[in-house]
Amino acid sequence: MMVTYSISEAAEKFHLSVPTIRYYDKEGLIPNLKKNSSGVRRFTKANLDSLNMVECLKNAGMPIKDIKQFTAWVLEGDSTLDKRLEMFHELRKSVLSQMDQLQETLDVVNFKCEYYGQARIDGTEKFVKKNMKRD
Repeated sequence: MMVTYSISEAAEKFHLSVPTIRYYDKEGLIPNLKKNSSGVRRFTKANLDSLNMVECLKNAGMPIKDIKQFTAWVLEGDSTLDKRLEMFHELRKSVLSQMDQLQETLDVVNFKCEYYGQARIDGTEKFVKKNMKRD
């Protein structure tokens, strides 16, 4: 017998709310999700893999409409391999840009940690302002 998971188990695994998972299902982002005889969703490993991909794409900044397109391409099969590859090349560019922006933010945060740490040691910002210049 195949192991399946409840919606609450899936929600817990991905740190999502049950309504979020229901929304994903309604939007068609979890292909082949079945319900038992009582109408309760039961998640297979393949369904959990789909949820994992949705979360990955969302975390990369992809809008739901584009995730729906990706899911449709997956269901269409091998004829869409080029489209999916191009989508992931574009997504990689976007994620690398986000990482660059986050690195710039982290650089400022690190500078401020050092700045305020030294100011606290000195008991004032007066000396730090003279000696710590940020380019």
